[in-house]
Amino acid sequence: MKRIAVLTSGGDAPGMNAAIRAVVRQAISEGMEVFGIYDGYAGMVAGEIYPLDATSVGDIISRGGTFLHSARYPEFAQREGQLKGIEQLKKHGIEGVVVIGGDGSYHGAMRLTEHGFLAIGLPGTIDNDIVGTDFTIGFDTAVTTAMDAIDKIRDTSSSHRRTFVVEVMGRNAGDIALWAGIATGADEIIIPEEGFKFEDIVASIKAGYEHGKNTTLSFWQKVLCQRLNLVKTKRSWRYKRPSCN
Repeated sequence: MKRIAVLTSGGDAPGMNAAIRAVVRQAISEGMEVFGIYDGYAGMVAGEIYPLDATSVGDIISRGGTFLHSARYPEFAQREGQLKGIEQLKKHGIEGVVVIGGDGSYHGAMRLTEHGFLAIGLPGTIDNDIVGTDFTIGFDTAVTTAMDAIDKIRDTSSSHRRTFVVEVMGRNAGDIALWAGIATGADEIIIPEEGFKFEDIVASIKAGYEHGKNTTLSFWQKVLCQRLNLVKTKRSWRYKRPSCN
C-alpha cells in the first residue's frame, strides 16, 4: 500500500489532532503518501481530499478539535453515498482510509470494507462507547473537564445549601457520569445502563440533609435530560435546610 487517507467524522473529541499527526508521520516514515479528507464523509463524497506532509501536521498536537474539520453526513448510510465516496477515493489513487471517530464513523468505515475498500478505525469520541478499547480518544479529557467544572459548582452548592443536578454528555453511555461522579464524590450517579426511581433519589438526598450535609451533587447522563426537566420544576429538589419538608 502506497497511498492512504485519514478523516475525522462525527463529534470532535480532544486528541483527534494528535491522532491525525501520528497517522500522517508514521505513514510517511513507512514510505506512504498521505491525504487528508476534510469534513468527514461529506468531504469524501465531495472530493475534498488533499495531500498532507509532516509540516501539515506540525504544531497541532496540543490543539483541540480537528484541523481536518468534521461534519455529520447521514447520506453516507445509503449505498449510493458510499459508492460515491469510494469513487472519489479511487480517483485520488487512495488504497485505504483511516477513520477517526465514534460509533457512527465506525459504521461508515464498516460499509467501506463491505464494498471491498480497506478501512480501519481509531476510536475518537468522548463517550467511551467503542467496543474493543478500554478508553477512547477524548474520554479522559472529557472526564477531567467535567471534574474541574464540578469542583467549582460544589462551592456554590455548599454556599447556598442547595442540591445541584449536574448533567454531562455521553449519549447512550454513562462512562463520563460514572467516572466524574466517583472522582468528585457525587451522592447520586444516574446512568442509562442502570434503572432508577426518582422517589429513591429524592429520599436519599433528603436523608443526607437530615444528617447534616450542606450540599448534594447528583449526576445525570445527558440522555435523561428530558425527564430531568420535569423534576427541576419540583421544589423537592431545592432543599435549603435539614428541617425542610
